[in-house]
Amino acid sequence: QVQLVESGGGLVQAGGSLRLTCAASRRTFRAYAMGWFRQAPGKEREFVAAISRSGSSTGYADSVKGRFTISRDSAKNTVYLQMNSLKPEDTGVYYCAASIRFGYDLSEYDYWGQGTQVTVSS
Repeated sequence: QVQLVESGGGLVQAGGSLRLTCAASRRTFRAYAMGWFRQAPGKEREFVAAISRSGSSTGYADSVKGRFTISRDSAKNTVYLQMNSLKPEDTGVYYCAASIRFGYDLSEYDYWGQGTQVTVSS
């Protein structure tokens, strides 16, 4: 069982930045690929970014490429999502998730955090 706790969300103006943090409970953090997903009101949860177990591979949704960066610190059992040049359409609840496989599909992720709200005002 892996417990994930997100933090760092908040209210920011368009063009601003936020850094989300996801802290994992287990020392086997290195055994999991990690992903960030988001869900806007009235919409389905969607993929944002993913990072492999080693951190050598990353992937991004087209809508955030060049603006968001995912990274991980295995010594701290933590994964980050640096979000720059934020837009109102980035608003939503952001979830951290863990998977034994590196991928972009929600169904591949076994463990989820409770989410953190990000609101971008225009």
